[in-house]
Amino acid sequence: MEAKVTKKFNEAMTKADETYMNKRRILIDPITRLEGHGKIDIFLNDKGNVDKAYFQVPELRGFEVFSRGRPAEDMPQITSRICGVCPTAHHMASTKALDDLYKVEPPITAKLIRELVYNIFTLEDHALHVYVLGGPDFIVGPDAPKELRNIIGVIQKVGIDIGKKVISMRRELRELITYLGGKVIHPVLGLPGGVAKGLAPEELSRFQKIAKDGLDFALFTLQVFKDIVLKNEEYVKLITSDAYTHQTYYMGLVDENNKVNFYEGKIRVVDTIGAEWAKFPVQDYTDYIAEHVEPWSYIKFNYLKPLGWHGFVDGRDTSIYSVAPLARLNAADGMATPEAQKAYDEMFATLGGKPVHHTLANHWARVIEMIYAGERINEILSMPEITGKEIRTISVNEPKVGIGVVEAPRGTLIHHYETDEKGLIVKANLIVATQNNSARIAMSVEKSAKALIHDFNVNDGLLNMIEMAFRAYDPCHGCATHSLPGNMPLKLHIYDKDKNLLEEITR
Repeated sequence: MEAKVTKKFNEAMTKADETYMNKRRILIDPITRLEGHGKIDIFLNDKGNVDKAYFQVPELRGFEVFSRGRPAEDMPQITSRICGVCPTAHHMASTKALDDLYKVEPPITAKLIRELVYNIFTLEDHALHVYVLGGPDFIVGPDAPKELRNIIGVIQKVGIDIGKKVISMRRELRELITYLGGKVIHPVLGLPGGVAKGLAPEELSRFQKIAKDGLDFALFTLQVFKDIVLKNEEYVKLITSDAYTHQTYYMGLVDENNKVNFYEGKIRVVDTIGAEWAKFPVQDYTDYIAEHVEPWSYIKFNYLKPLGWHGFVDGRDTSIYSVAPLARLNAADGMATPEAQKAYDEMFATLGGKPVHHTLANHWARVIEMIYAGERINEILSMPEITGKEIRTISVNEPKVGIGVVEAPRGTLIHHYETDEKGLIVKANLIVATQNNSARIAMSVEKSAKALIHDFNVNDGLLNMIEMAFRAYDPCHGCATHSLPGNMPLKLHIYDKDKNLLEEITR
């Protein structure tokens, strides 16, 4: 099988070399302000227009393979090492997979603590993207000098006081995660059937104060977005332009009322006109999600299995879907909290109704989700059960198969484990948010490149605008590329200190 894949890769690369040997090539390597690694290869035709653009992910991970033989209870700690930015997402999806594996229902207090921590994580993680990763493109401008398209440039633009507010708010939220999770980067909170630590009554007032501040911060962020982005006509034109628009299906987790929920519910998929296409428990995900492989990237491209793979196309014939904030809002009927619902209604009214297909609208949707997370944190902390003493149910069931799901900040995240009778992993499969988005991301990069590059006219600001096409999804390629080295073909380029190509090695 490996030989066949390698042959296919070599043939594809030879064909590409023959096709583009006389044409100009633009390479963005590395791409910036994302989790993980990637590059963009753009090929121009003789007229200086884009013929083809590839969004390539060169990194490899082996978590699904080296998890085999490990006790299932270790998985929440093992998988949290996949990514240092979103460890809580993997930790929680893994913990929920263990609940399903051992067929155990956590006590209400344990479920509330999990959801509390998860919403705190989502609020601070979204803030990271808004102010540090994606936000600089709007706050300081997409064509601003690259040395200013970062948090330093943001602080210079909005002022030192706001910069301090962003940093201190994220720190305080992360301190709450540390209290319950043991540590913020690799939490040790989740256990099969519960959690390792409860919330002491004497700590409740501190949590409630920070929660109130967190909601105020989310509402403040919405106002910042309105003042800087929505009041700028050029930015609004950019968001709604065809260069950043794709008509695809959308997927997200919803509660019993079809409202957005990050922690639990059913997976709902709507089609390109917003009609419900499917709604299913995560245990049925293999009936709906399939994976396609291309020889030019280590990431897999997910599509809707009943529709079949039709290639990188959008519109009525597509089988490609999207996850992440905009997709969640498209897939749901609304938000479960009042302030978030107001912001939700305003966004869709401004952009012409549901579904919204504009990729850059992910930034707006992300701010709305910050508000929902802030409101939900305050709701949970007002419930008397949050300081309950019963925080775990012990299971005596023999493990076999367990599947768990959460909405990571970057989209729907599924963990699937199978074990022997001793609870040792014999199979692990991770369907990661960025993998769900990978096909649409590849389409977005190519479409923006074709729309923006003409007559060999290329500059740094324009290339950054092409990067904005993937940055809106807040991708995490450390999470999404989870194949073991040796399972897929590899092309290695060796350069000298002056960046001259010395040798090319292909496996």
